[in-house]
Formats: sequence, structure tokens, C-alpha cells
Amino acid sequence: MKITNLRTLCLSRMHEPELQWFTNTFRVVKADCAIVVIETDEGVTGIGEACAYGGPEQIKSWVAFYKEQLVGRDALDGATPPSPHFRSSSHDCAVAGIDCALWDIRGKAADKPVAQLLVDLGLTARSAPALMQVPLYASSGCSYDWRIDPRQVITEALDYAARGFGAMKLRIGTFWDWDGVTVERFLELMRELHSAVTATGKPFGLALDANQRLTEAQALPIAQELDRLGFIWFEEPIPQADRAGYARLAAAVQIPITGGEQFTTLEQFRGHLDGNCYDIVQPDVGWCGITEALKITRAAAQRGVRVIPHNWHNGLMTMANAHFVAALPDPIYCELCMIQGPLQWAVLKDKPLIEAGLLHLPAKPGLGVELAEGIEQQYPYLSGSWGLPVQREDLQVAW
Repeated sequence: MKITNLRTLCLSRMHEPELQWFTNTFRVVKADCAIVVIETDEGVTGIGEACAYGGPEQIKSWVAFYKEQLVGRDALDGATPPSPHFRSSSHDCAVAGIDCALWDIRGKAADKPVAQLLVDLGLTARSAPALMQVPLYASSGCSYDWRIDPRQVITEALDYAARGFGAMKLRIGTFWDWDGVTVERFLELMRELHSAVTATGKPFGLALDANQRLTEAQALPIAQELDRLGFIWFEEPIPQADRAGYARLAAAVQIPITGGEQFTTLEQFRGHLDGNCYDIVQPDVGWCGITEALKITRAAAQRGVRVIPHNWHNGLMTMANAHFVAALPDPIYCELCMIQGPLQWAVLKDKPLIEAGLLHLPAKPGLGVELAEGIEQQYPYLSGSWGLPVQREDLQVAW
């Protein structure tokens, strides 16, 4: 099956003011999407979403570059996709989109869902059939302002619990220095949040993502209290390059310390794995591709480290990450962005069934989904950054 064409769809949608979200010192004003489409001489087409953090226009340029090398190659040959190299985010996101689109083609050619194909090829250690219902956790907690209404995050968590999700991941709010937020003030909110979800009587896990914003001195007491409260993990508490700090945190608490969403190669993960920095790794197939994510997973498993992939942006990327999770020997969760807006599922012809916190994988080959018609005309790409820096006074005016 020969590749005949590669192209990239670059899409955008401005957020309505009420759908703009904010955290730390920036607010997000639009949703972006980059989708790689690969065509073959047998009429089989593959689709894969590349992480838009690589920049849709830059991703499109890299896909066009690889078109010269890949047209005429065998789409079913595992050696066909290029490899990420971690020196360029736009390059590696483009490679990830190509890789996911090729796995979509391989699944269609084999008449199997990608998850089951991965299991049947022995690329994971899973002995049972792939999952067809993948547990999701609600990922957000990005719009609570320490001055205006920090308890908004509690309202949000209770809403996700009521909608049947089994867990939520939240962030640490607006820039702490604006409002003199201390570790203790933050932990007071976390205790109140924990009490509120416990009072529902339903099992509901809480995870915290600090987005590398804390010092080790701040992160340790937070980790210890989250441990006591039963949070299910603590993600990227300190700057990623501080391996020694991660190792000390991981050794000091029982709560899993997690990270690695920006890493696109096994080589990048190796130092953190060898240094006992992570209890859970979080590669994202929209950043590194399914092929590289499998390599990372195998290396992590050899060290007793589990996998919960990072997953942000739109529905096609969610499907690829969900198939990856469904093929794992010990699947835990797939992340679901709750604040991407309508573009998230508008890119697909049919939204998959999501109920009670489970994503039902379609019983179709490949990734199991098709692109909606006319999305390039309906959501033309809008140049410019998805996130705008703000000052404290700007935030007060906007919210």
C-alpha cells in the first residue's frame, strides 16, 4: 500500500469571552488544531492529530517537507514514519501526526481497531483483548482566580463528579505573587475541595498539576498533604530539568510523582527514569506518536513505572491516546480536556459515546472515526498565539 499524498488541515476557533480560560499569567483566547491526512494508492486514508503546541503552520511546513520523502513508501511498513528528535517541537508534533495517521491506515488495512492491532502485534504486554471502554479523567481547574473566586474549582469538581467522571485534574490557579498566595493558603483550598467531593459519597479521585511552577521547598509540603488527603498523583511540581529534586520528592511521599508530557523521545525520558524521578510517565501520542510512546512505555515498565498519557486539545488526538491506553497491560486513565470548546469534537463526523466517565471506542477499524466535512471552511486557521499574557489589572477587567 503506497503513500500517494500527505497534507495538513490547520484549524482554529475563537473562544467566546465566557469560554476563555486562564491560569498563571496568561489567558487562552482560541482553540487550534492540526490534522495530518495521508492518502494511499488503495484508497485508504489515515488521519492523525498533531499537538497544536507545535504551531499548526509550522507543523504543516514539516509535513510538506516529509511528503517528498514519504510519497511512494509503504504505509504498512513500520520503518516508514520518521522519528522525533526533541530538538524542534513543531518537527516532533508533525512526526507524531504522521505516525498516528499511519497507524490509522494500518488498523484499517488489518480491519482492526488500532488498540487491538497493537495488542495482536505484541507491541504491548497486554495478554487480554484491548479495552473498548477507556476510563477518562476530567482535566481542567484552569479558571479559578485567587482574588475573585478560588472556590470556583470546587464547583467545577462537583460538576464533573455529578456527570459521572471518576477523577479530575486541576492546576494551581492564577499567579500566586499577585495575591500573596502561600503554600498554606493553597492547601486550605485543597482540603476544602477534598471535603466537598468526599461529601458526595461517590468515589472521585483528585490529581494536581503544578505545571512546573513550584520550588522544591513549596512542593514537598504540598506533596505531603496531598498524600494525606489521598490525591491520586502530583504532576510536574517543579521545573522538569531538576532531576535531583524530582528524585527527592518521589522518595519522600507515597503519592505518585508524574511528568514528561513535553518529552517526545525515549532519550529524553531515560534520565528521569534512571534517576527515579517519576512514578508515572505521561507521554502524549500527539507530541511523540504512538510508535515512540510504546518504546517509552516498555522502558518505563522495566523500572516499575506506569503510564497515564497526557492528552489535550481535540477529539482526534483523544481517540489516538485512548487507543494507546486501551492497549496497555494496566490501563488507568486517558485525559480529557474539558475546556477546549466546540472545536474539540467538531473536527469529527461523529463524536464517540462518552458516558459515566468512559469513552466507548467505536467498533471500527483504525482509530474508528472520520473527519467532519467542510471543517477547513468552517474553522479556517487564525494566525497568532492561542495564549495572551495578562497583568493583574487586565484580569480584573476581563473577569
